[in-house]
Amino acid sequence: MSWGIELWDQNENLAIHTNRGIDALDKFANFLRDRVAIETEYAGKLRRLVKNYQPKKKEEEDNEFTSVQAFRNLLKEVGDLAGQREVVSESLQLQIIAGVTLLSKTLREDRKKCLSDGATLQQNLTTQLSSLDRAKRNYEKAYRDSEKAVDSYKRADMDLNLSRAEVERYKNVMTAKIQQSDDAKNEYANQLQKTNNLQQQHFSILLPAVLSRLQELDEKRTRGFREFIVGAADVESSVAPIIARCMEGIVKAGESINEKEDTFKVIERYQSGFTPPRDIPFEDLSKCDPDSVQDSHYSNSTSNHLTIRGTMSANKLKKRVGIFNIFGSNKNSLTADGQKEDFSDLPPNQRRKKLQAKIAELTQNIAQETKARDGLMKMKIVYEANSSLGNPMTVEGQLNESEHKLEKLKVDLKKYQGFLEKASQVPTATSSPQATRNQLQNGHRTSRHSNGSADDHHDDGDDQPDDAGSLSSSASPESGLGTSHTSLPGSGQGSANENAIGEDTYYETEVETLNPVGKCRALYPFEASSEGSIPMSEGEELQVIEIDQGDGWTRVRRENNSNGWDEGFVPTSYIECTLYA
Repeated sequence: MSWGIELWDQNENLAIHTNRGIDALDKFANFLRDRVAIETEYAGKLRRLVKNYQPKKKEEEDNEFTSVQAFRNLLKEVGDLAGQREVVSESLQLQIIAGVTLLSKTLREDRKKCLSDGATLQQNLTTQLSSLDRAKRNYEKAYRDSEKAVDSYKRADMDLNLSRAEVERYKNVMTAKIQQSDDAKNEYANQLQKTNNLQQQHFSILLPAVLSRLQELDEKRTRGFREFIVGAADVESSVAPIIARCMEGIVKAGESINEKEDTFKVIERYQSGFTPPRDIPFEDLSKCDPDSVQDSHYSNSTSNHLTIRGTMSANKLKKRVGIFNIFGSNKNSLTADGQKEDFSDLPPNQRRKKLQAKIAELTQNIAQETKARDGLMKMKIVYEANSSLGNPMTVEGQLNESEHKLEKLKVDLKKYQGFLEKASQVPTATSSPQATRNQLQNGHRTSRHSNGSADDHHDDGDDQPDDAGSLSSSASPESGLGTSHTSLPGSGQGSANENAIGEDTYYETEVETLNPVGKCRALYPFEASSEGSIPMSEGEELQVIEIDQGDGWTRVRRENNSNGWDEGFVPTSYIECTLYA
């Protein structure tokens, strides 16, 4: 089938048809552009969505839960989906839209040329037809003129009144007209032959060639339309396997959620390691010790004379603050998140986990710093062997700095390993509460023991240059001045040495027996392994003679059959206190 043969007389309709076809191709290109814009916008919004729902830094501690991990994997897969949508958008733009635009431009140029050639052929045919019509009209006129001239000559030849000359004139006119008619006839025949030849060539060769070119052009457009639609589908299909893997990843992320594992991790994270408190015992006042009742009444009657520490003072009271707060009442510095350096403010289980994580971090840092130091040492050796490569002194500073960093990391590692070793043992005090109640008296350091005695230790300046530092301890109740309240009856310890401190004393000392300010019950057993602390068993009841001052220690007293009373410090978190009104 050929347009040149079948549609030889539909030139105008074919021109309209080919124009509509190219317009349809341009419409398809605009559709692809809009789709690319949608794909790009969709990918961008997906990426913004993933970015907005990325876990914040403060939420990183929840990454251990399977549900949070699954959500992070979901976000990762959605980000990959956004990437595939961007691939589709880019491929459509570079492969399909560019091809459609180029094809449309080429088709329009070819169509314009074809229509121009067709118009030229039609113009030539029209011109030839005009020449034929003109020759035909000339021939008709010449033929009529010749007929009239013949009639005129015949009438003149039959008219006897005309002279011979006049008849001869009519004859000459007739001959001329006949000659003109013959010439016009020949011209007409010639033009007719030329027109027929041109018309035959026009409709059988020239015009079919132009129409065939239009047909090829339209078929090319149709074929391109098909290829571009299939190509667009192929672009989509090329990313389908990756999208399918993303879907599989999302399904896998969902299936990885384990509620039992998350429950276990919640327990592991928040488990303190303590046991629930026991039942509160009934207090039968009729069976109470009269002395304790008397002490209780005395304590109640004199409760308005309690100092901040909960001790009794017959003279004026002063708050124990001053120069010794310079050294701080807490040896442990705080971390960036406000916790103590040894994490002693955390429950036992959580403390061990924090210490283990810190040790792992320090171990990794030591390994990295060791590699860096080894690299610097090798570089220095190479420079020393071949000075043209570099000056070994330039590496010396970096090597020293690396050595200092490595040494500090090792010291920190040893320190935290010590913390972990203590935390892994039976719960004991991290430092001696009594050892932190030292005094400086006339160049001597006096330590109060649980029995109220005082031992003088002469300090050589060379041995203990940091004597003031001994006054601050992390778990001690206070800095250590004016601790004569710890002395027991009969200890023989007066206030003479203490008064030697003079104006540096921040509250007045006494040698009287401290009255209880409340009572307590041991929630957990405690093994006293440091100076100034006393052991206790779970459920044991003790008298409180000095409340916790924020250092984590409470001063208690128990009745002892051998010497009357035992007095010392126990961890506040190990007891349950009830203070007298």
